[in-house]
Amino acid sequence: MIVSMKKVSIIVQSKDADSTVGELSSLGIVHVEHQKLPKGEDISRLRDDLDFINSAIRVLSEAEFLEQNINQQEKIPEDWRFISKHIVDLRKRLEQLKEYSGALKVRISAWERWGDFDPEEIEKLRQKGIYIRLYEIPAKQLKDLPAGVIVKKIFTSAGLAHCAVISRDKSDINFREVSLPKMGLEKMRTRLYEDGRIIELVQDEICKYLAYVKGLERVKRQLGGKLELSEAINGMADLASIVYLRGYIPFDKENILQEAAKKQNWGLVIEEPSDEDRVPTLTRNPRWVSIINPVFKIMEVVPGYREFDISLCFLIFLSIFFGIIIGDAAYGLIYLLLTLYFQHKFSRKIKNKAPFYLAYLFSFCAIAWGLMTASFFGQEWLASRSIKPLVPFLADDKNLRNLCFLIGAVHLSIAHIWRILMYFPALIFLADLGWILILWSAFLLARLLVLGIDFPGFGMWLLIPGILLVALFSNPRKNPLRAVAAGLGTLALNLMNNFTDIVSYIRLFAVGLAGAALADAFNKMAVDIGIKGILGFVFSGLIIIAGHGLNIILGPMSVLVHGVRLNVLEFCSHLDVKWSGFEYRPLQENTA
Repeated sequence: MIVSMKKVSIIVQSKDADSTVGELSSLGIVHVEHQKLPKGEDISRLRDDLDFINSAIRVLSEAEFLEQNINQQEKIPEDWRFISKHIVDLRKRLEQLKEYSGALKVRISAWERWGDFDPEEIEKLRQKGIYIRLYEIPAKQLKDLPAGVIVKKIFTSAGLAHCAVISRDKSDINFREVSLPKMGLEKMRTRLYEDGRIIELVQDEICKYLAYVKGLERVKRQLGGKLELSEAINGMADLASIVYLRGYIPFDKENILQEAAKKQNWGLVIEEPSDEDRVPTLTRNPRWVSIINPVFKIMEVVPGYREFDISLCFLIFLSIFFGIIIGDAAYGLIYLLLTLYFQHKFSRKIKNKAPFYLAYLFSFCAIAWGLMTASFFGQEWLASRSIKPLVPFLADDKNLRNLCFLIGAVHLSIAHIWRILMYFPALIFLADLGWILILWSAFLLARLLVLGIDFPGFGMWLLIPGILLVALFSNPRKNPLRAVAAGLGTLALNLMNNFTDIVSYIRLFAVGLAGAALADAFNKMAVDIGIKGILGFVFSGLIIIAGHGLNIILGPMSVLVHGVRLNVLEFCSHLDVKWSGFEYRPLQENTA
């Protein structure tokens, strides 16, 4: 749930600004709202320092170096600026070497067919009156070269003869001349080898600083804390000899702030936030619901303070969507084993265990759906062995599509029921009741158009009252005509959306079916090759591993694209959650 917040104003004398901010940071409950743009030399310097140390940490966190950061004894950076600068400089040097080596490889590839020669020797011959030039000449026109030149064909490609033309004067030849390289082929290869050795040395030098990662991260937190304090001080509004700070606190921290204000002799005003205030969002949920938070972190979305916290509903339905989209008990088992492995390997390094618990839940959902539909590394090979699904109803594609529409109708209805509970007894709740009726009529219409199931007679008795309720109560006003006009506008904009939103839930069936079809296709390919002989066994095994491996990798990506979309777009549009919020971040003392 979204925690109710209080708006606070703290008034102190100018001379006490620093100590006040320090005391507030030790309390760790006030989200500061700057009253003016924080600026000053200290702030600029701290921001530059943070950018600098972030650059160094990013270098050490790159994959090519991160693998080396195993069992290294932690070191304390005595001069973090020198260390950070050295790391950043080494990275720039490494990038330059890799870029030059890449270009050198291209040049070597281009000149290999010409053979090895020394451009300096060609220049010396030119000074003595012997000209050696390289040309690309159409093979059929070699006979058209002027007399007095010696032509040595090196190789032919795409009808062009690549030639060395030797002459006593620099007479023009009307063909494309190839510019000489700065060094010969052997020197290029030597230079490439030497650069490769230097690249290894630079990489090894960077790896020596991996032991400083945690120390640099501590310095980063300290700098971040100093920056927050400095911004809070410089962001205070000043009136002659007094300054004041504004911010927000959770409603249940009011007593703590009041006691601190009495002790420090602050002027303190606590009030309810107005509709115009930009209030930060703090959500608190039971631990078992909070396991969905990593998904919100990945999407970088925060509900607005006056919006709804959909964490519980998001968790329940995303788990269902994961099970349907993955739809295979074997894949779910693999996800489960991978989660167990990674938790065992990284449990000490990762304090927040929520991602692991969420992965366990998703894995169990995939296993459960796979058992209900008799899918274990595909379905056809189980069907050929007369293995039946635990829920025969789900063996029929028509039933599955009908179930997807039903899930959509229930999911979107929950959004409107939520709004009814929130707005009751205000008349606007009747509009949401109308939308529920329209949703279920859209569900019946989707079954008719997509599945060919007859539209029942009572369907119209859902649609007509729903339209009337939406038209009359979407924007209740004293003037009934204006209310109806506004309601009809809302109805016109959203009526068709209800049908398309219901139909969009068929993506659960479609994506799940695509995964199952891909698994069955690879199984069939492997069976067609057979396991006769070692070679056949190897090829069949590679096809099985590659095919199912692709499904295992793409499955979670499909959930992120389709399962998350149904929650964040379809569901939230009906609930009117616009994700317009920003996270509650209290001013805190840095103890790192």
